Amino acid sequence: MCLIAFDWQPDHQRPLVMAANRDEHYARPTAVAGWWDEAHDVYGGRDLLAGGSWLAIDRRGRLAAVTNVREGAAAKPGKRSRGELVSGFLRSELDLQAYAQGVADAADDYAGFNLLLFETRDQPRAVYVSNRDPARIATVPPGVHGLSNHLLNTDWPKVRQLVTRLAEASGAPQPLETALLEALADRTVPADGDLPDTGIGLERERMLAPAFIYGVERGYGTRVSTVVVVEHDGTDFIERSWQAGADGPQPAGTVRARIQAGQTRRMQMCAMPTSS
Repeated sequence: MCLIAFDWQPDHQRPLVMAANRDEHYARPTAVAGWWDEAHDVYGGRDLLAGGSWLAIDRRGRLAAVTNVREGAAAKPGKRSRGELVSGFLRSELDLQAYAQGVADAADDYAGFNLLLFETRDQPRAVYVSNRDPARIATVPPGVHGLSNHLLNTDWPKVRQLVTRLAEASGAPQPLETALLEALADRTVPADGDLPDTGIGLERERMLAPAFIYGVERGYGTRVSTVVVVEHDGTDFIERSWQAGADGPQPAGTVRARIQAGQTRRMQMCAMPTSS
């Protein structure tokens, strides 16, 4: 997962709204969101290469999401996959704080990561864990926040833009889902002077600058756009998949689920035709 904006309001009827894009190589094998065979209470997408996930939730009201940290030539591979930070939380019986501490203690096993952990039901809490933040663990305060491939709330243009559009979405004329998926599909490239310098060169900074990335010449782009709306009576999870096409990015399907504590109701699965 490479771009996330979320509205965390633990005392409200709608404690969490999240909009997120996963950017990845098109060739990396991926499973669309669904219930996991080995953990029946967990719902989300799967990385079929390393076995973890970038964003998933469970019936208990726990949610986890991870992004990598862009470090240019300084980047070093980790001994373990960052995706297991997400799957590990949702399959764990540990308290949120205890799990976060375990991640922080083993943080050097992973390449640079940002991890968001949420408990949205009985005792709502949210924490941020990163092995590139000196604090390692921080409580997330209520409000609208953004995260990409640097630390939480780093003011990159695409982070700022998605946070703004999320904040505005509840008052938009179109449904919340529509407004957020539209924001996630924004391919606007900021001016060069507004781009961060993360050590990868200007050309790649431009390619990675929009909310929605389409770098087909590099075999890389936004693969999945996800909207999660958590309310006291249940959670709506919408995932739209993308693939490279001859005329630009092509939608490959949309999966929707309604998730409640102790029960589930699959709402709809729309399979869109692939381009030939």
